[in-house]
Amino acid sequence: MRDNDAALVKAFRQSSPYVNLHRGSTFVVMLGGEAIAQENFPNIISDIALLTSLGVRLVIVFGARPQIDRGLVEAGLEGVFHKHTRVTDEASFRVIKDVCGGLQMDIMARLSMGLINTPMQNARINVVTGNFVIAQPLGVDEGVDYMHSGRVRRIHTDTIHHQLANGGTVLISPIGFSVTGESFNLSSEELARRLAIELKADKLIGFCSQRGVLSEEGVAIAELFPEQAEEALQRLLAEGDTMSGTARYLRAAISSCRAGVPRSHLVSYREDGALIQELFTRDGLGTQIVSQSAEQARQARIDDIGGILDLIRPLEEEGILVRRSREQLEMEVDQFTIIEKDGAIIGCGALYPFPEEGMAEMACVAIHPDYRRGSRGDMLLNKVEDQAKKRGLTRLFILTTRSIHWFQERGFAPVDVSALPMGKQKLYNYQRRSKIMMKDLV
Repeated sequence: MRDNDAALVKAFRQSSPYVNLHRGSTFVVMLGGEAIAQENFPNIISDIALLTSLGVRLVIVFGARPQIDRGLVEAGLEGVFHKHTRVTDEASFRVIKDVCGGLQMDIMARLSMGLINTPMQNARINVVTGNFVIAQPLGVDEGVDYMHSGRVRRIHTDTIHHQLANGGTVLISPIGFSVTGESFNLSSEELARRLAIELKADKLIGFCSQRGVLSEEGVAIAELFPEQAEEALQRLLAEGDTMSGTARYLRAAISSCRAGVPRSHLVSYREDGALIQELFTRDGLGTQIVSQSAEQARQARIDDIGGILDLIRPLEEEGILVRRSREQLEMEVDQFTIIEKDGAIIGCGALYPFPEEGMAEMACVAIHPDYRRGSRGDMLLNKVEDQAKKRGLTRLFILTTRSIHWFQERGFAPVDVSALPMGKQKLYNYQRRSKIMMKDLV
């Protein structure tokens, strides 16, 4: 198999768990006006079409901030803001309605395309719009009348779910309607946040100019809890960044996660394929704000046997691990701790206690090659050490042929065979000549 073909097969296999995971899920996608204005926007639309073909239920909320600003300038009007919220007078609102109406038509047209040799070929996307959002005026604040700027009062969630269940993709404009027949200009980020919460969406997805939230080194931070995202938001605000896509989205994502939306993703609108890489690869390409980590260590179950076998077989074939049969694993599965990420097992280790001697063996330690540069080994070791301590054991030992220095750096010291429990001494394989290392648990 050629290298390119092998890479394609590997990528396809790695993406398949996410295809199954996302099918039938509800995503709220927030398309800011900045994303719509980008040259990459047709590719984003194609990727959204791909999501619908894979069975994802989509609600798309679009914004129009830069388009509105440009429309106001062309109309000779000045944009007025109070506390970073647009003040919408009658003249401005006429421009805003024209701009949002035009963008809605443009997005619907793009979602209706069937271009040959693109993900849109033969796509049959049923785009649905309507008065799903009931709005009310923001009112007056510190003497400033927001006039036609409003907030969400109520969302017809049952109607939206009905459209999604019938295969529709729901497109929602940042214009809301009141029970008195008025219309109001809404914040697209606030609208997307409310939709994600009230629809009990599985994900809220937004776009920004960079690869999500960046570290001090300029690298995208893969995962943040709401508290960490709040710190990142405060840093942006301290730097004077109050209106960027990243800052506005973080507010919505933090609130959504705290209200029960499991994951919110922030990806680049400049980079082709960023959305697909974020959703269908293990490490993603942007930042996700999560209420619970996508990666966690837990005790193995019987239905994890297949994943454990897939992980350890290559190491067994190289002679790094002692071969274990499926039957043996099934009998010993309760001894195993695994590291799971998005349903895939990326690490494992077993604890075999020798209670008479107050010792335990850590065995069958394996980390997926793609994750060996991180801290998964330490996560696994800490979990196994905690289990040994809870059983009242005072020493932990390992037998290894390759990872001697790694264990030494974590407090293990070389010992002789005679230091092992008697039952383990009898099973020691002198032909493998594994190094024996032991650590006191304090």
